[in-house]
Amino acid sequence: MSEKDKMISGEIYNANYDEELIKERIKVKDKCYEYNNIKPSDIENRTKLIKTILGKHKNNFYIEQPFICDYGYNIEIGENFYSNHNLIILDANKVKFGDNVFIAPNCGFYTAGHPTDYKTRNEGLEYAKPITVGNNVWIGGNVCVLPGVTIGDNVVIGAGSVVNKDIPSNVVAVGNPCKVIKEI
Repeated sequence: MSEKDKMISGEIYNANYDEELIKERIKVKDKCYEYNNIKPSDIENRTKLIKTILGKHKNNFYIEQPFICDYGYNIEIGENFYSNHNLIILDANKVKFGDNVFIAPNCGFYTAGHPTDYKTRNEGLEYAKPITVGNNVWIGGNVCVLPGVTIGDNVVIGAGSVVNKDIPSNVVAVGNPCKVIKEI
């Protein structure tokens, strides 16, 4: 099994020494660099380029600059998606956003994690778990979503939250760690 296959299946893998994964990351990071340096007013070229970065997208979406990801092909965004400045998606595994998702500035979605055992971690090994965000979700500024998290539909995640566990549908959740504070 290749390191890429291990990565996508959620097993421990080595991204630091696998030539295929390194080439894929460099290729998409070059595209992100190019995207981030297109004039903000040049919406046509920005849109064309971001479509070559994302794995799957619907028609109506907008991602403010800067935007950074690891692979791009593991990112899926729904209709009417909007991300403000400085979205970071470490997409070693699938990151799927539903329709009508709005993301405030400085948010990160991190599928990659590292073993707690320092000997294993020091070998450059890591794992990746998918992230899923439902429909009609608003994510406040400076939110961090960790590996393996699912956020349900019709959810508001408060600014500054660290989402380390699943969040059910129809709630407002905030904090570090992020917890449900009320139903909608």
